[in-house]
Amino acid sequence: MIARILATARIEANIARRNRWVLIAVLLMVVFSLVLSAAGSAPTGALGADRLSVVVASLTSLSVYLVPLVALLMSFDAIAGEVERGTLPLLLTYPVARWEVLAGKLLAHVAILIVALVAGYGSAALIAILNDTEAVAGLGALWRLTWTSVLLGATFLGIGYAVSALSRRASGAAGLAIGVWLGLVVLYDLGLLAAVVADDGGFFTTQVFPAALLANPADAFRLFNLSAAEASAAASGVAGAAGAIPQWQSLCSVVSWPFLALALAALTFRKVDA
Repeated sequence: MIARILATARIEANIARRNRWVLIAVLLMVVFSLVLSAAGSAPTGALGADRLSVVVASLTSLSVYLVPLVALLMSFDAIAGEVERGTLPLLLTYPVARWEVLAGKLLAHVAILIVALVAGYGSAALIAILNDTEAVAGLGALWRLTWTSVLLGATFLGIGYAVSALSRRASGAAGLAIGVWLGLVVLYDLGLLAAVVADDGGFFTTQVFPAALLANPADAFRLFNLSAAEASAAASGVAGAAGAIPQWQSLCSVVSWPFLALALAALTFRKVDA
């Protein structure tokens, strides 16, 4: 079983390397992390927090948008692409279970994501520490951001596999993946903010709004990291308005979502005709 999963992961990693996904993911994370490291460290004196903690708060806002996008771009053709190229029927003629195929793809894509995150966050941390030796106090926040980013990426990899299994063509899966990203990461928060403004402190704001935030993996990720960070005062918008949500609730959501997304991916993959 392990050998079959590793073999699938090796093949998927080679495909990602040929498609330049490793290079693209690393460059995206490094470039944006360095930019935010330079721009996000300006208010450290006003916040009374170390330089790296403020950078982590900025990186959290970046990761909410960038990590799901990179994960979906890596996974949208994981199944639809195999179907379109005619390689999935050949693959399933071998003694390999469908969940093992998914596990191998997940292992390769998570490894790529980890490399990109370590390169991006590590470069930002290095710049912060070189400019301020007291920034080492924020390494705990950086570590928390790193492993939660991996969980967020795994969640959207699972969603990407499910989208890919639902589509018969890679082009259709790409459109669905972008739609999912826009819906969950961008439009979801805008809808919540509009509802909060319209509700004006009523039932939705006090009862529905916190639960709606926890129901979204991107918002739960942001809530957990910002509520635990010393520089959480730098947060604004949805995350800043939800400071009353207990940290353990956002942590439960962050940890649960990868399993839910991968279960959905496995269920949809079972219905794909080989």
